[in-house]
Amino acid sequence: MTKRFGKSGDVIRGVNLGGLFVLEPWIKPSLFKEWEGANPQVVDEWTYCAALGKKECENRLQKHWSTWVTETDIATLAMLGINHVRIPIGYWAFTVKDGEPYVQGQIPYLKQVIEWAGKHNLNAVLDLHGVPGSQNGFDNSGKLGGIHWQETQENIERSIYAVEEIARIAAQYPDIVDAIQVVNEPAIWGLSKQGIIDYYKRAYTSFRQIAPHAIMVIHDAFVSPAEWNDFNVAGWENVILDTHTYHVFVRDRITLSRDSHLRATCQDATNVRNFNGKLWTVTGEWSLAITDCAKWLNGFGKGSRWDGSLPWEMNGPVYQGATCSGQNSVAAWDSSTRVFFRQFAEAQMDAYEAGSGWFFWNFKTEDTDDWNYIKLAQNGLIPNPPTDRHYSRYSLDSSRWNIKINSPWCHE
Repeated sequence: MTKRFGKSGDVIRGVNLGGLFVLEPWIKPSLFKEWEGANPQVVDEWTYCAALGKKECENRLQKHWSTWVTETDIATLAMLGINHVRIPIGYWAFTVKDGEPYVQGQIPYLKQVIEWAGKHNLNAVLDLHGVPGSQNGFDNSGKLGGIHWQETQENIERSIYAVEEIARIAAQYPDIVDAIQVVNEPAIWGLSKQGIIDYYKRAYTSFRQIAPHAIMVIHDAFVSPAEWNDFNVAGWENVILDTHTYHVFVRDRITLSRDSHLRATCQDATNVRNFNGKLWTVTGEWSLAITDCAKWLNGFGKGSRWDGSLPWEMNGPVYQGATCSGQNSVAAWDSSTRVFFRQFAEAQMDAYEAGSGWFFWNFKTEDTDDWNYIKLAQNGLIPNPPTDRHYSRYSLDSSRWNIKINSPWCHE
């Protein structure tokens, strides 16, 4: 572990540029609205392009790519104290074969965003967010459904090709692109862990030959960081473990009280700090959401656990009378809710900086505010800059790799 991160050498304080090159219906619902209630439904980028045909899909996506992330957005993020952006992109930007409905043309826009980041003194992580066959079956892999990534060697070869193409772009911007994530969120419940490890080893060798300066980011595959204790390859340097922490997708988090949400961050802090001494550990996705009420967050046309409109293990709402009304709008939050969200932001920042930093999901959204970093920060619900913490006794005066968590909700 010989390398500091980015231009400042500081902990990573970043945001994701989600919804740009990998469509997610909940981030920008206007792209999908025309299929609401339709059958067959358009649920992801694969079905979006399949429904439209390549020519119309390309026309619409060119407009989307040119407007969803602007230089104004990047300049605003810089002014808000962000030092990194994580840029998700799918394999299909680099390789499309017969029978795949995807369209290409993303790369000029990707390079433009990288150049804007550099202009405004930010660094970028390039993230291979979807691979052939899907590594998790989520809509954010490009194709909702089964997990088929490891079923053919061709899928692996095409994934490595995409990583190498990403590395070639990174090599053109060595002062801006400081890391490459070789696959986002491989789902351990549908994949072989050894297969994931073998892929990581091969990706490391492949892209290091092209972009030797870049840090490699590996995702924890939704298992405890402790399960990666034995993952120590001789000769490897500059590797980050990426973990994602949300409070809305599993029962033991979404059912917490507000105070318990704050206290839960203490265990998260312990987890990332303990592992950070073995592999740099970054929380690559988190948000302020404590409900899953964002429209289509659980998939196009699907409801939420919170109000019981999504079938799930509780067979009803999180509590009797739970409603999604007003949950995702800053304008609807009363003063106590606003105080809570500010505390929750600071508690999570404290926790993830016990590791090597964080990337908030997302930089903005079309209409769900608890996932919109720019709007939250501009409304005082996220610290601006991130070090301006009102509730936590924030300090970096201890060792770089042994930050003391000293928040009012954590007692050590």
